[in-house]
Amino acid sequence: MTRFLGLLLPFLALWAGAATAAPPFRSDRLSVEVTGKGPDVVLIPGLSSSPRVWDSTIAAVPGYRYHVIHVAGFDAAAPGANATGPVVEPVAEEIARYIKEAGLKRPAIVGHSLGGSWGMLVAARHPELVSKLMVVDMFPFMGAMFGGPAATPDTLRPMAEQIRKGISSGTGDPRKAAIEQTIAGMVKTESARPTIVAQSPASDGAVSGQAMYELILLDLRPELSRIKVPMTVLYAVPPSAPVTPEQIDQYFKLSYANTPQAVLKRLPDSYHFIMIDQPATFQAELKAFLAR
Repeated sequence: MTRFLGLLLPFLALWAGAATAAPPFRSDRLSVEVTGKGPDVVLIPGLSSSPRVWDSTIAAVPGYRYHVIHVAGFDAAAPGANATGPVVEPVAEEIARYIKEAGLKRPAIVGHSLGGSWGMLVAARHPELVSKLMVVDMFPFMGAMFGGPAATPDTLRPMAEQIRKGISSGTGDPRKAAIEQTIAGMVKTESARPTIVAQSPASDGAVSGQAMYELILLDLRPELSRIKVPMTVLYAVPPSAPVTPEQIDQYFKLSYANTPQAVLKRLPDSYHFIMIDQPATFQAELKAFLAR
């Protein structure tokens, strides 16, 4: 009898694990790719970006279980519920729901660009779900870069509407030329540009346009004080910025004044896609952040 129970116990353990496992996560706004083993890290790409932008980072920083977000409508993913109505805040809520339903225990969140805004939204509105946050090259109020320090969502709305229309209605060679010009100012590494360029036309124009519209108008500065977890903000100086690196430093410092715990660090010799332009430096920063 004892021997029989000994043989049976492994099967009982497997049955118990299957009985308590979280059901598959289903969402009409995003999907999640899970890879690796270790502490949980949620990786969020930016506007019109593919989960593939994190591939080299994941390979270089093992020892973690990465949950890579693929937003519906970005890089060939069907637009789903993002096809109509708001995009940014609903996607943030779906990321929070994923963390809860997948049973993640306060993962770290790392977000690039718009992904950084999604990370801030989750950390501010669901602080119990997050252990630490890294924002890669994003302001809490990007609209101020378009309209100056006195800008408000109301003053920015006409311009944001114009940008939304341009992104959503662009087609053919003019759209391709505009994308190539934009990415040339976001990726310093020329050999990497074609891959990033290809992700934009593969994205749904209406979803990308709506997300950009909302991002310009989204002012997260009043909500930053709700973020109490350790936070790192990495940033670069845009190649066409009409300001000095020191002025960029000051602007980031003022923008994140409501998160005094945030470590702000400018990385040189990079454009917007820091993890592509300065992979070794970015990976070192990420390792230190995750180990902290």
